[in-house]
Amino acid sequence: MIVVDYSPGILQYIPFFYVIWSDDLLSASEISVIQKTINDDTHLSENEKEQLLEWLDRNNPPPEDEFKNWKQTISNSKIKLIESDTYPLTSLSQRLGNTYCGECEFNDYLKNIELNLGIQPNHYNHLFDVEVVHEKTSKQYDARVLDALLKGQHTASVDSFRDFLNQDVFNGQVLRNKEDYRNRVLKQVSLLGKHGYGAYAYPSEYGGKGNMPAYGAIFEHLMFVDGSLAVKFGVQFGLFGGSIQKLGTKRHHDLYLEDAGTAELLGCFAMTETGHGSNVRGIRTTATYDRETDEIVIHTPGKNDNKEYIGNALHSKIATVFAQLIVDGKNEGVHAILVPLRNEKHEVFDGITIEDNGYKIGLNGVDNGKIWFNQVRVPRANLLDKYGSITDKGEYSSPIKNPNKRFFTMLGTLVGGRICVARGALGGAKMALAIAVKHALNRRQFNDNVKIQEDLIMDYPTHQVRLTPAIASAYVYHVTLEEMMQSYSDESQTDKREIETQVAGLKSIITWFGNSTIQECREACGGKGYLLENLIGDSKGDVDIFTTFEGDNTVLLQLAAKGVLSDFKAEFNSAGFASVLKLLRTQLSDRWNTLNPVYANKVDADHLYNPKFHKHAFQYRTRRLTYTLAMRIRNYIKKGIPAYQAFLKVQTHLIALGKAYSVELAYNTYSNFCESIQDEEYKSLLEKLGTLYALDEINSEARWYLEQGYIGSTKSKAIRQRVERLCTELRPHIEVLVDGFGIPKHCMSAPIAQ
Repeated sequence: MIVVDYSPGILQYIPFFYVIWSDDLLSASEISVIQKTINDDTHLSENEKEQLLEWLDRNNPPPEDEFKNWKQTISNSKIKLIESDTYPLTSLSQRLGNTYCGECEFNDYLKNIELNLGIQPNHYNHLFDVEVVHEKTSKQYDARVLDALLKGQHTASVDSFRDFLNQDVFNGQVLRNKEDYRNRVLKQVSLLGKHGYGAYAYPSEYGGKGNMPAYGAIFEHLMFVDGSLAVKFGVQFGLFGGSIQKLGTKRHHDLYLEDAGTAELLGCFAMTETGHGSNVRGIRTTATYDRETDEIVIHTPGKNDNKEYIGNALHSKIATVFAQLIVDGKNEGVHAILVPLRNEKHEVFDGITIEDNGYKIGLNGVDNGKIWFNQVRVPRANLLDKYGSITDKGEYSSPIKNPNKRFFTMLGTLVGGRICVARGALGGAKMALAIAVKHALNRRQFNDNVKIQEDLIMDYPTHQVRLTPAIASAYVYHVTLEEMMQSYSDESQTDKREIETQVAGLKSIITWFGNSTIQECREACGGKGYLLENLIGDSKGDVDIFTTFEGDNTVLLQLAAKGVLSDFKAEFNSAGFASVLKLLRTQLSDRWNTLNPVYANKVDADHLYNPKFHKHAFQYRTRRLTYTLAMRIRNYIKKGIPAYQAFLKVQTHLIALGKAYSVELAYNTYSNFCESIQDEEYKSLLEKLGTLYALDEINSEARWYLEQGYIGSTKSKAIRQRVERLCTELRPHIEVLVDGFGIPKHCMSAPIAQ
């Protein structure tokens, strides 16, 4: 055994002191961390503590000879620095102690320094004259365990579907001719229908399994294959078939639902109009009941009142058409009617005009089109009449007497589509993140020593910060959407207004997250990310539309904010707004109108990593924005400004509230999920992801929190630093985290991900 001049206790601290003095890491806050660690370390004698603390004096640094002695001690040990160790520097220190002093216990106190100072191998591997073992990832966690946690109760369905996707029909080459592309996607959708995947959410008597949450998981997995396939699948089975299931009654189910689920009957969902976009209540297509013939007449009154961007329009035989139902001269509001489009020879019926939307930025495997109706007649029985019917006497009847409540109840039944769109965007982001991370774990670039191997780009702090928070967000949003789909599918909850508010906000922030993440991943892969073969490019085009598909995000966030204002109990129209303000005044305590300085200057790790702080910060933002928004609107109305105009004046405030509410909802949902995890090791890892999500979100809104005095500048800086340090802590596990998404290997065909 080699003899050294240092005691065992001091010996393990030498690599740390060598690093922090070499890279000048000793700021005042870092010194306090190291001092506390030394004072708390029960392995050290009082003399050892005194010596180590003496070496921390910035005004009297260790002499040059001491510094050289540290380096020689490390070099002579012939130990290895293993990058993939969970705590590389602490493990190196342990090996140093083992070499000179026999078996040393792993020092958890040293781990505290490594974590709090954010020290990672690429900060110091150039300092040590030792062999560096470059390994991409730690073996501490198993991706299969993470995958199982995310799959939850539909593990069997998801695993079976992943196996089903492993066949040639789903592994086609890139097609740029839209007709060829559409035909391939149609073939794929038909195959999925034939094998029962389209009907997954339908009742068993119509070939389904009554499992909407599993259907959502299937939809997301199709994004790993092709965005066009996922969307056409969703249009056929979710929107068209779902409208029959949710808005129709038994006779419609018996006639159409089984054929819709097998794709024997191809249909489309004709709601959006060129002139009205997201304003479903204001659509102009009419459905007028003709008492003499007992028929409903579908008509497009103006050139721009046509149905627009209708998926499946070129392949469909029939459409669910949303129109203003007029009975005995009275407009009963928007209802859905089944309207045949083509005969058995696929010829368009008289009175119907269908045009191809043509090439798009993405999703060119989906046959989007425009539809006009000119006095097209269908039987009265084609009205999907669960919430509104026409009796045999030709009179309108509805179990929901209030027209506004009836309208929102009808739309509430279609919330599942928005959840699936959010899951689709999330699927695109997961795929891009997996590709970018795997590329970064193979690609090496730059080093200040040409004699040694270049550094993995995943080891650069900038690369970690651009990808790791997005991975954390992906986990948070996955868990949240699973919970939303479970709530939506709960038949005991007949009033869907709360879930509609929640999904409106979540769909917005998650689809925006999907787009920004895919773009970040494209840039993180450099020129390779720009190649079609590496999949990110097409994903960008496909997911882009999700921000306006199934509801424009800006409009949906306003809907979510109005739901928050009304506490899901008051309808937002001019007549009902006074009652909303009264409700708010009783519910919002004055304490939310005053600053709470309790946490403004706390920067210790225990506080910043505490879920109580995160929840308080998110709740404060939501409540504060709610209160100030309500007061602004009240002041406008006091001045005589109509409620509608008052809302226009506070639209940006509404958007901020909608986002704040959605982030709070996502974090709280994920936090509850973490509490349910039994395995403490994996629970800790997932909680760390939740902490990163929370601090990254607070950091992104730091300007607002600073303006409110909720945090001070010191705390704002500390939060930003903690985000970077959490990214460092998660670096050894980053490949396991993206593998935990459960993307099938046969879908991960990008060459740079191999």
